[in-house]
Amino acid sequence: MLLYIQVIVSSLLMGLVYSLVAVGLNLIYGVMDVLNFAHGEFLMLSMYICFWFGFLWKIDPVISWIFASLFTFLLGLLVYKLLIRKVVNAPALASLLATFGLSIFLRNLALYLWGPNYRFLNKTLLGDLRIVIGGVCIGAPQVFAGVASIVVTLVIYFMIRKTKLGWAIQATALDREAAQLMGIDTEKIFALTFGIGGACVGVAGGMLSSFYYVFPEVGVLFSLIAFVSVALGGFGSIGGAFWAGIIIGLAEGLGGFLIAPVFKYVIVFVIYLLVVFLRPRGLFGW
Repeated sequence: MLLYIQVIVSSLLMGLVYSLVAVGLNLIYGVMDVLNFAHGEFLMLSMYICFWFGFLWKIDPVISWIFASLFTFLLGLLVYKLLIRKVVNAPALASLLATFGLSIFLRNLALYLWGPNYRFLNKTLLGDLRIVIGGVCIGAPQVFAGVASIVVTLVIYFMIRKTKLGWAIQATALDREAAQLMGIDTEKIFALTFGIGGACVGVAGGMLSSFYYVFPEVGVLFSLIAFVSVALGGFGSIGGAFWAGIIIGLAEGLGGFLIAPVFKYVIVFVIYLLVVFLRPRGLFGW
């Protein structure tokens, strides 16, 4: 019984990280109708930042995630200004191909700079710590990542619901022209939204760097899971993306444990296909 609880808790914590990645992606899509295919590469870059901060300057991921999230926020602003702004009003295929090309560029840039090797940050502050509750042993880095994911998601949710910036984001998402008539600078809102979405995945990457290996292709899997989470939870629904990430984490962990590790992603995609078939708008879409 303890083994099942162990698997559930571990899967839940990983699912929370998936949730944060999906929330950032869904925020961008909900406001701009742009699917950022380079979302996983933002995560990969944030992981490399934390790795090199730790390897070169002994700055632990507990601290360096702040620099990683700031970098991905600024990267999001830059990408919007230089690329997305030119295609945001174009047909959907244009923005899709633009971000897909960006993902390939960033992935190959990382491959050129750092090579294909898998890297892991040893001797982190939380790396060797374990939390034991009732016989269930949980890694402190995973707990820290899960708690941070919840906190950041709540901050994003309340920012959207309770602040003037959030109301401006909602207005821009609902009707861009009406928002402009009300005096909202929609260009600024788009840029900030892309930056905030990048910051979310930057935080997730920073958390992951303390217990997950980094290599140029690491963002591909997380990007794919984020897309599934967004579609499963409902496009434009932050809460939906959050709960869908948890569902995927649990399905992945329990499926790999109960059936076989090689089938864990098969189970995830079967659940996704069933939900989309029965409810095309996703679990929380409207």
